[in-house]
Amino acid sequence: MSSPQLDPNADADAAGVPIRGIQDHALIGNLRTAALVSIDGSIESMCIPYFDSPSVFARIIDANKGGHFSINPTWPFKPKQAYAPNSNVLVTKFLSDDGVAMITDLLVPRGANRTGSQSRSFLPWLIRKVESIRGTVPFRMECAPAFNYCRDKHETSLVDDDSITSECAHTNKGLFTTPALSLDLRYLTWTNDGCINPPNLELKVEELKGRGLLGPAVTSDFELEEGQVVVFVFREALLNALMRDTHLYWQGWIGKSKYKGRWREAVHRSALVLKMLVFEETGAIVAAPTFSLPEHLSGQRNWDYRFTWVRDTSFTLYALIRLGFTEEANNYMDFILARLKDRNSDGSLQIVYTIHGGKDLEELELTHLDGHKGSKPVRIGNGAADHLQLDIYGELMDCIYLAQKYSKPLSWDSWVAIRQVVDYVCTQLDAPDLSIWEVRGQKKNFLYSKVMLWVAIDRGLRLADKRCLPCPNRMKWLDARDKIYEQIMEKGWNDERKFFSQSYEARDTLDSAVLIMPLVFFMSAADPRFVSTLEHILKTPERGGLTANNSVYRYNTKNSDDGVGGEEGAFSLCTLWCVEAMTRAGVYDRPYLDRAQNMFMDFLGYGNHVELYSEEISRGGEGLGNTPQAFSHVTLISAGFNLDRALGGSAV
Repeated sequence: MSSPQLDPNADADAAGVPIRGIQDHALIGNLRTAALVSIDGSIESMCIPYFDSPSVFARIIDANKGGHFSINPTWPFKPKQAYAPNSNVLVTKFLSDDGVAMITDLLVPRGANRTGSQSRSFLPWLIRKVESIRGTVPFRMECAPAFNYCRDKHETSLVDDDSITSECAHTNKGLFTTPALSLDLRYLTWTNDGCINPPNLELKVEELKGRGLLGPAVTSDFELEEGQVVVFVFREALLNALMRDTHLYWQGWIGKSKYKGRWREAVHRSALVLKMLVFEETGAIVAAPTFSLPEHLSGQRNWDYRFTWVRDTSFTLYALIRLGFTEEANNYMDFILARLKDRNSDGSLQIVYTIHGGKDLEELELTHLDGHKGSKPVRIGNGAADHLQLDIYGELMDCIYLAQKYSKPLSWDSWVAIRQVVDYVCTQLDAPDLSIWEVRGQKKNFLYSKVMLWVAIDRGLRLADKRCLPCPNRMKWLDARDKIYEQIMEKGWNDERKFFSQSYEARDTLDSAVLIMPLVFFMSAADPRFVSTLEHILKTPERGGLTANNSVYRYNTKNSDDGVGGEEGAFSLCTLWCVEAMTRAGVYDRPYLDRAQNMFMDFLGYGNHVELYSEEISRGGEGLGNTPQAFSHVTLISAGFNLDRALGGSAV
């Protein structure tokens, strides 16, 4: 595996190859799984066949034994990476005085198979097209998988390739075999210039020394002259058509967007990212396609986000509906309603599910992996599945309410299930929980959860009224809604310091989660209590606030014991919620609208080179946590949509 010239101060693996930061990656996907591609042309993270399957490549988690699929020039180069216009097809260029080369990377969604082959069946192919644009470019290719989170040994061999045609000069392919999974590496060569021959390529089975891999890699050292092309991994008959149709698929999908506002490029890129996080088979959307990327380098806040959270439902549905993607919204709604059918006997739900709807998310620590840049432990699964997080009922009910307003009608059976859920919520008004931040410490009466309990009951009442649905416990719901509102205003308000607190117990602790209040219509953004809270959040941490460099933190980890420990960066979600809160406040007080626009523009600057946004932003402006995070892109769409409307003089 080769690389650009290495900064002597940069982290490197055992072979001297740079360890790229979280922000130095782009994403490709096919609605079943996704892969992170580093800026220097290496597949650094990929699970096969699904988002939540065991990893095959995970170099971003462990630079030596994680596994990678790298293709790059062997002389020093400067990389440039970008998506093809209005597409999720990725182009990486390698620039040098000696020549210019390019890799085109894509995973093929089912809808992109327009060739008619196999009745338009799903083709789980990773296509990597390598070509020389100028000059003769020497390349090194290493395909070094590490199966089952680097736990399973594999055998590597070169075998006859039965897919090649008579025109091909080569006859073999690489084959990786484990008891549970076998993958092969094929290649095809051609030339765009009739005056030169296709390139010569020879695959080798090679042990990569010093890495700790559990099986050999397939490697190749080759040269491409200008106009010569080699494509890994797949067969000739469908290859060109699949590459063309994948471009058309993504362009056709984003072309349906209704957003025509100021930040069209950023909003559409976020929509394309969000589409890649959809699991096509069930309609579920993963929180992120990665696991255990740290929220602070060398810290222990490293979680697995390859699942779908009930909490994300209303925000995701809102973003999809606003942009006009009703098919995705309806599929996601079907997934959520299916979880309602699987509710517990008392009406309660689990907070997070697998992409297939399963409930088993056992959390394990992979002690044999070093973690991203030494950030341990490496975790798979998610122990928060067993948490009591009462806020999810507010997001769930808001999701269902939005769907009724803009999308699918509600069935009678679903309404019966919803009534039981709201009845359950009414019994939990005084119960402490672990809330949105999934703290691993003591349960408290978190204000965010209380607000979302109010939302759950409110949306239930609205549904009954708007759809004229029978509601036997209507008076009970009304009383509960009023009770929790009064309780929040009394117990959640710090009258001495003039802000809404993190919880009834931690009245002196500020938490940016309360920015949700006007976004869910709990109270007006112009209410003096909310405005005062907003002003406190906008102060710097040194002055008791949560905002630094126009980015917003969740809470002060030094003053709030969340049972995890360690530091973290500013939260993308909280920053964008702050943008929306100021947007709504700015309707009544113009300076807030101006500040919202400035914060939003600053936030857009924290996207990486291909406009992917991670969960958090470090003090130095680098991405932290699992990436790209669905919630970050969902709230970017929402903030961009509403800020554009407010600047245009429309109501939000």
